[in-house]
Amino acid sequence: MADTSHSPDYDIAVVGAGPSGLTAALVCAHAGFSTVLIAPTVDQLDGRTTALLQASVDLLDGIGVWESLRPLATPLSRMRMVDDTGRLIRAPEVTFDCAELGLEAFGYNLLNKDLNRTLEEAAGQHENLHFIRQKASGFVYGDDCAGIHLEDGRKLTASLVIAADGRNSAARAAANIDVRRWDYPQMAVVLNLTHERPHGETSTEFHTPTGPFTLVPLPGRSSSLVCVVTPEQASSLTALSDEDLARELERRSHSILGKVTIATSPQKFPLSGLTAKSVSGQRLALIGEAAHVFPPIGAQGLNLGLRDVASLGTLLRRAKAQGKDVGGPELLAAYARDRKLDISSRTAAVDALNRSLLTDFLPIQIARSAGLYLADRIPPLRRLLMREGIAPGTKRTRRSLLPQRNAS
Repeated sequence: MADTSHSPDYDIAVVGAGPSGLTAALVCAHAGFSTVLIAPTVDQLDGRTTALLQASVDLLDGIGVWESLRPLATPLSRMRMVDDTGRLIRAPEVTFDCAELGLEAFGYNLLNKDLNRTLEEAAGQHENLHFIRQKASGFVYGDDCAGIHLEDGRKLTASLVIAADGRNSAARAAANIDVRRWDYPQMAVVLNLTHERPHGETSTEFHTPTGPFTLVPLPGRSSSLVCVVTPEQASSLTALSDEDLARELERRSHSILGKVTIATSPQKFPLSGLTAKSVSGQRLALIGEAAHVFPPIGAQGLNLGLRDVASLGTLLRRAKAQGKDVGGPELLAAYARDRKLDISSRTAAVDALNRSLLTDFLPIQIARSAGLYLADRIPPLRRLLMREGIAPGTKRTRRSLLPQRNAS
C-alpha cells in the first residue's frame, strides 16, 4: 500500500515525457494542480514529424504553447487520397478541402523535435510543475493515493498517476491492466525530403497494396514521408544510396512533387497495434500509447492521445471545482466512459482501412472503393467525415477541448 499517513506530495504525477505526457503535465499545471513530471529525458533529436489536427492545435493553444509552435508548422489545407493499388476495383481519387468546413487548415505538420523542445521549455517555466528527470522504478496504488518509486531510491505520492510511458508502460503493468496486442506484416519507412514542385499545403496519401505512401507538407519545398511496405521491401529501401532511394520515391509518388532529394536518414519501424482493456485503474489514468497504438494512417495516433489529455483535463477541472477527489473512482470511471467510443472506433477504422489495402478479397475492395466514391460525390457525407477526422464527436464544441486560461 502507498503511504497514506499524510497528504500526497502532489495532486498529479505524469509518467513519461513524450508529447502526450508533456501536454498532460502542462494541462494539469495550468489548471492549478500541483504536478510532477517523471521521465529521464525528452527526445530532442526525433527527426520525424507529427500532423496536429485542429482539435490538438486548440488544446495546445489553450495551454499557451501554440503561439511558439505556429511559426514552425506547415498548414494542411487539403488531404488527397489516391488509390494506387493497381487492382481491378479501384476507388476514385478524393480530395478533402478545409475550406468546406470554413477552416484555415485541417491541422499543421511539424517536426517532433520542435514539438518536444517547445513543450519541455514550457514545462520548465510553469510554477505548478516539477520535472524529475529520472525513471520511475515502481508503483503502488492505494485507496487514498499512489506511490511512485524513483531510481535513486526516493519515493513520492500523488492523488492520481497519469501513465504516458508508452506501449510497454510500467505504470500500466503495475496496475495489472491487460492489453490486446497484434502485429501487421508491414514496416513503415519514414524520412523527410525536399522536392522541386510546391506541395500546395496538400497532404497526399497513396493507397498501395502494401499500405499507405503518405507525403505531408513541411515548410518550403519539403515534406515528410511515411512509406508502409513489407519488411523485406523496407530493408531494401533503407539499404539504397540516397540517390537511388530518391529516384525510387519519386517513382512511387508518380513525380507529383518533381525530383526529390533525401533530407534525413531513413528509419524503419514495424507496425503493430495495442489496446488496453481499460484506460483507468485505481489512482491511474492511461493516455497515448499506454492506452492505444495503431498504424500511422490519417494522422490519428498522437491526436487520439491528445484527445485523451483533453478529456481527462476537462474531468479534472470539473472535479476540482466541485471539491471532489481528482484520483477517485468516480472521475476515473467517467474518463473510461468518455474515451471508450473514440478509442474503439478510431482503432477499428484505422485497422479496417489498413487491412483493406492488404487483402485481395473482392467484396472488401468493392466496399472500400464504394465508401470513397460516396465521400467524393455526397458533400454532406464528405463534410461529416472531415469533421469526424479532425474532432470526433460533432456534439462537442471546440471550446470544450481547451483548458481554462484563468484556472487557479
